[in-house]
Amino acid sequence: MKEKITRILAGIIPPMVRALFTSLADHDPGFSGNYRTWREALAATDGYDAEVILTRVRDALLKVKNGAAVYERDSVLFDEVEYSWPLLAALLWVASRSGNRLNLIDFGGSLGSTYYQNIRFLSHLEELTWSIVEQKRFVECGRSHFENPHLKFYQDMEACLTDRHPDAILFSSVIQYLEKPYELLADVVARGFTYIIFDRTPFLEHGDDRITIQHVPAEIYPASYPAWFFNREKFFDFFSGAYDVMADFDSFESFRLEDQTTQNKGVILVRR
Repeated sequence: MKEKITRILAGIIPPMVRALFTSLADHDPGFSGNYRTWREALAATDGYDAEVILTRVRDALLKVKNGAAVYERDSVLFDEVEYSWPLLAALLWVASRSGNRLNLIDFGGSLGSTYYQNIRFLSHLEELTWSIVEQKRFVECGRSHFENPHLKFYQDMEACLTDRHPDAILFSSVIQYLEKPYELLADVVARGFTYIIFDRTPFLEHGDDRITIQHVPAEIYPASYPAWFFNREKFFDFFSGAYDVMADFDSFESFRLEDQTTQNKGVILVRR
């Protein structure tokens, strides 16, 4: 099982490339195409320099950690924090049902951007264990520069589950960048997490799941990468045998396709 999850994790687009794709409100990313396979879409992309991006986000997030900046997103520093209020409400709701304790996996959580974004509203909790599962180089960087008693980094879910026993898992702008997203989600369901939370996930109102290419605005970073748009009904039905939808909500970003109506959503799932 550990090897399987490691293979899945290796398919995640490097975190800051992913983040650059999906943020900066003044530069909404563009999506195009309707590819038969992930490999076909991947062959039509430009690629990226992940090392440069890792350095950018590390340096920016270190300023946030050390109090020299207020908020970081996509390696860019801001004067004010832009909150995903529904996500924060979900985290506090989960904690309120668990004795004022929050113990979760932030799958594909980069170097802790979401943790630092929300820590002001979570620091009062009786217990906070925030575990990021990421690729090796990001885990190494996270452990060297950002790890603390609350925030830990792991290369796979097995190690995290053994060490910290989280009952919630968060996917924030992650699941659409996996070649085989339902394979990972089937494993997550089988593990029996009490709560599964999605944010910044693109859905189609009609039609089958669709593989597109996401194009990063050149002024941000010259890159492109495959990305899924999920059929909303199919995605929700995938969990219907084991989970109830507590709530779904609109995310703050805009994901657009040239020929279909799309939604950028978050979902809070609770195990039955």
